[in-house]
Amino acid sequence: MPFIDVTIAEGRSPDELRRLIHELTQAAHRALDAPLPNIRVVLRETPKTHFAAGDVTIAERETRT
Repeated sequence: MPFIDVTIAEGRSPDELRRLIHELTQAAHRALDAPLPNIRVVLRETPKTHFAAGDVTIAERETRT
């Protein structure tokens, strides 16, 4: 049973999140030939103040542009 756990910065629309779930499910199905009902997807949305790369949060990066 594939279990796909994704952490992304918050701010996407419900339609975008639903599309991501669909695409991840389909990719696992194609790559592993896993039955669709056995594929699990969890999306975790993290506040932009809690998601950083290179010691700069996404929120900080967005205020610099």
